[in-house]
Amino acid sequence: MNKYKAHLQEVYPVLPFEPSKGEGVFLKDDNNREVLDLYGGHAVACLGYNHHKLTSAIIDQAKNLLFQSNAVVMKSRDEAAEKLSEFAPKELNRIFFVNSGAEANENAIRIALQITGRNKVIAIENAFHGRTAAAGAVTWGSKKKWYGFPSTPMEVEFVPRDDIDLLKKAIDKNTAALIIEPIQGVAGAYKFSNEFIENIYIECKKNNSLLIFDEVQTGIGRLGVPFGANYFQITPDLLTTAKSIGGGLPCGAIIMKQGIAKNLGAGSLGTTFGGGPLASIAISAVIDTINKENLMDNINNVSKYIFDTCKVGAVIDIQGAGFLLGLKTEIPAKILRDKLLEKNIMTGTSSDPNIVRLLPPFILNKSHVDNLSLALKEINNE
Repeated sequence: MNKYKAHLQEVYPVLPFEPSKGEGVFLKDDNNREVLDLYGGHAVACLGYNHHKLTSAIIDQAKNLLFQSNAVVMKSRDEAAEKLSEFAPKELNRIFFVNSGAEANENAIRIALQITGRNKVIAIENAFHGRTAAAGAVTWGSKKKWYGFPSTPMEVEFVPRDDIDLLKKAIDKNTAALIIEPIQGVAGAYKFSNEFIENIYIECKKNNSLLIFDEVQTGIGRLGVPFGANYFQITPDLLTTAKSIGGGLPCGAIIMKQGIAKNLGAGSLGTTFGGGPLASIAISAVIDTINKENLMDNINNVSKYIFDTCKVGAVIDIQGAGFLLGLKTEIPAKILRDKLLEKNIMTGTSSDPNIVRLLPPFILNKSHVDNLSLALKEINNE
């Protein structure tokens, strides 16, 4: 399908659809085929496509100053940090901007190892944190599939999901940190029990281990609250975020407590492009729009409607929260995803072969959900 692939190294399986423009929650190709996007480019397009606030802010900034590095002070960067700090849980008020979720996780893990002087990191089975050295090391199954590095930069121990007894045995005085997605994204929107998250917090405090929330997918309002930390009412020591934070531009952030930040000085962290003017303007525009358009309220209302109306056809259950949802299917998820795309609805799969993922833009409304529900019924009757 891709006539330009002669020089592009293809490492992703691609869908039979080539979008060339977008508007709202819809994508179009050059043949004017219109597809309802319920996947948002892996949870990135939080405001949908061609949102006037975001696009105008980016265009205006590009005309004035396309790029400058962290070697100079920039008002746009300071304002983005202030808005993100105000959006985050109260104690998380120090920001370091990066370019992606993997980069944020890589640096958060390094900070934990450096500050504690310890060598072990606890992760959760089925987790995904990225494909770099440390982030890949705490990603479940990476060593068998794609890791490639001869060794990991630290000791890693995986704990089964929601197993409190094994959690307590795993965290000890040699544990630098525990990293967890409050709701696992790639694993199919798996939501942990409140008791498990609470015990993670308690055991980390007991052993002076740092708690890292990977909110690359759950953050920036996707759960109907600012972060998974708000959802579970647990404040970690460090929180990483990316995906939705720029609405489509590559950017991310580490948000940390002052007690962590005080250990970091000049040269502790580095990035050329992180916190650049375009990224900073985008971050501010995304946060402003989420707040001014009450998009978290919309997420809560429409998410409930999805739970109420989309357990139909091949969908036997729905898991997750907000706009990070997994449709449990009685047929292989890839088959259902492909059939939905034939009906001009884009969804995603997950590491669970029977979970179709929904990561829609925050502007999704109930009429769009009706399209999904109807398509699921039609597929079941075919």
